[in-house]
Amino acid sequence: MPTNVTPEFKKIQAVYRRTSDPHEKLELLREMMRVVPKHKGTEHLRADIKTKIKELTEDISGPSKGATRTGPQVAFRSEGAGQIALIGPPNGGKSALHDRLTGSHSTSEAYPFATQFPQPGMFRHANTAFQLIDVPSVAAEHPIPFLADTLQHADGCLFVIDLAQPGCVELAQQAMEILAERRVHLIPEWPQTGSLERDDEDVFAVFLPTLLVANKVDLVEDPQPELEIVEDLLQVEFPTMAVSATTGAGLDHLGPWLFDQIGVVRVYTKVPGQEADMH
Repeated sequence: MPTNVTPEFKKIQAVYRRTSDPHEKLELLREMMRVVPKHKGTEHLRADIKTKIKELTEDISGPSKGATRTGPQVAFRSEGAGQIALIGPPNGGKSALHDRLTGSHSTSEAYPFATQFPQPGMFRHANTAFQLIDVPSVAAEHPIPFLADTLQHADGCLFVIDLAQPGCVELAQQAMEILAERRVHLIPEWPQTGSLERDDEDVFAVFLPTLLVANKVDLVEDPQPELEIVEDLLQVEFPTMAVSATTGAGLDHLGPWLFDQIGVVRVYTKVPGQEADMH
């Protein structure tokens, strides 16, 4: 049943999606709750808003008296020019790629689900830094309860697959289906190349501009035809890039590509009468 929310609600929703400040998000959620129409079509929406308010209130206030917060951190405030999540099916080489780009020394053992929790790191390019989050592999046999929380601040994602693996298409399709079930939608449009269309019916859906990264091209004799076959079978319109985390092949294109697609604006200061310091 459609929610039929008001224009006022949609305006608040748009601001909510743009902000990453938890206190501002909490106030916007409360405002959403105040203006959302109360009828059968909004029951699920109102329940979602209440849940988000409760979770965010607990996150902001911290552990209750006498309690301690346990477990690793699963969500990270965006740093640098933008936050990019590395996601995909098992053994795509996400952690090896993350390590190569950030020097994080994150877990990169060659067995499925070696990464259990998100790992942040900074990827530097042209006096700019992008925050890369290595996300645990997405697969039916390995549920990630915190997935949506981890991706809530991401400005985009690198969907990493193993181009040398014969079953990479099926694994990628399964991962995309699981993401969609968790209300995480991969889209081909990036801020500088298209309109980021979103579904107004689902306030808390996550829409991630996506670059399909075909990893391990060093193990493929002729990568380009293989990548074209994968694109055709996946039936997606994501921009693509063929790379190797092992040899570094293709990775020199990633920094400039992210810089252009996210739309980084750099401001340089200068002393009057002198040239600006561009470093």
